[in-house]
Amino acid sequence: MKKFAICLPMLALTAAEAPDLTQLQKMTARFAPTELRADVSKLSPGDRQALVKLIEASRALDDIFLNQLWSGNQAMNAKLKRDSSALGKARLHYFWINKGPWSDLDEHASFLPGTPSKKLPGANFYPEDMTREEFESWAKALPAAEREKAQGFFTVIRRDAKGHLKAVPYSGEYKKDLAKAARLLEEAASLTANATLKKFLLSRAAAFLSNDYYESDLAWMDLDAPIDITIGPYETYNDEVFGYKAGFEAYVNLRDDAETAKLKSFGGHLQEVENNLPIDPRYRNPKLGSQAPIRVVNEVFSAGDGEHGVQTAAYNLPNDERVVSQKGSKRVMLKNVQEAKFHGTLEPISKRVLTAGAQADLSFDSFFTHILAHELSHGIGPHQIAIAGRATTPRQELKELYSAIEEAKADVTGLFMLQHLADQKLIEGGAGVERKLYTTYLASTFRSLRFGLKDAHGKGMAMQVNYLTDKGGFVARPDGRYEVNFDKIKAAVRDLDHDLLTIEAQGDYAAAKRMLDELGAIRPNMQKTLDSLNDIPVDIEPIFATAKELAK
Repeated sequence: MKKFAICLPMLALTAAEAPDLTQLQKMTARFAPTELRADVSKLSPGDRQALVKLIEASRALDDIFLNQLWSGNQAMNAKLKRDSSALGKARLHYFWINKGPWSDLDEHASFLPGTPSKKLPGANFYPEDMTREEFESWAKALPAAEREKAQGFFTVIRRDAKGHLKAVPYSGEYKKDLAKAARLLEEAASLTANATLKKFLLSRAAAFLSNDYYESDLAWMDLDAPIDITIGPYETYNDEVFGYKAGFEAYVNLRDDAETAKLKSFGGHLQEVENNLPIDPRYRNPKLGSQAPIRVVNEVFSAGDGEHGVQTAAYNLPNDERVVSQKGSKRVMLKNVQEAKFHGTLEPISKRVLTAGAQADLSFDSFFTHILAHELSHGIGPHQIAIAGRATTPRQELKELYSAIEEAKADVTGLFMLQHLADQKLIEGGAGVERKLYTTYLASTFRSLRFGLKDAHGKGMAMQVNYLTDKGGFVARPDGRYEVNFDKIKAAVRDLDHDLLTIEAQGDYAAAKRMLDELGAIRPNMQKTLDSLNDIPVDIEPIFATAKELAK
């Protein structure tokens, strides 16, 4: 068998090939600077002081994430800071938007001289000269417990003095920064009077030092406090080789109790949705974990992978299947981020993408509710599966394809969920709500497509648009605009949901690859529409106004 290195040596970009100042300014302008604010007036004095400590702790994760993304990031950051020219400042600005030298919106192409021309698929989680076959052969020979760590979220793979592979726990690899973050979490815990926040902060501080995140994940699921914080290693998007390794991120939020109360009813219907998923009944989960908490929050600050390229509008965590099976997973909706995205990007996109008659059906409520349904849908469908009698998970079987398939599955299952609940009159339904749901979703697909096919959401979205168009649910007009065929969209969504859920239930890597290869592409009509959006920002660049005021 021919061996391919995970991270093949790539030619470094030369100064002549790198974007000049004008080009770099245009690239940066795709992220619209947007102030994010949250009301801290109702916090107790102790919580207000704790909030400042949590922002400081989150900043420590930026250094860890820089190291995770590329081994040369810290040296590059220091070099850029020494360059006071206009071009140097522009490069530093765009470097921090991307947390590295590769532009997320340009298929991870380098924009800085002296750096690899493309982002390394294994980031800095694996040795650059390691082959995929080498890792799999090595891991297979390990005792079960050691193999689990090697393939787990919280280790990096390095070489020992003899050149053999070894797994190094995050607690050792990032010891200095994690110790700093742990100390600040402990200080924040001493300032708050909220028992659940105190418990989570202390258990997460201990996890940073022990590398065992299980107890702190359980404590995070029970967190019930005005300050809603997520901090630690979570998402695996940057491991494009296996999808095993988690990036460090932080979100410091304030809970919106009024908006949270409005959405509590959704979590109570998850088992019913699971029982009706368009999939072979043997793949359905007869007993989901306890009812999933839903939190609507306003973001005060984010860091690490959480403030990297395109900004997160919501998240569904944790990813530890042991916690999910025991307690479900928590859905956190970042309302102020979603409002910024809707008004700053989706509204102007809709004027170019939708027909004139459909633009009236664009709805923030539909945008917000579908994001909620997307996050809820991560918690339903196949999670623990068996392949030839072997217990495993879709993530383990689909490897680097999992993120794109899972994001698409959550999108489409979210549509199925809202349609089912409306049909059963468990939420307000009717033709008007359906029109707003599918029309807003159609416009939003082009928002996600602009993230690029290297992004899991973008790749999965291209596949969805092409599938639904082929089934007649979306109609591409010659003028580059799109519209929904309401006679076919529901059946098309159901068919796509069936296919994605089945791929996950069967851990079918070949079917996932075939689907993404055939449908995860930008077709000519789609490209024509995307080209018409070039003057509209792709996403926001958050300016953490409240965090800056607190720091003073």
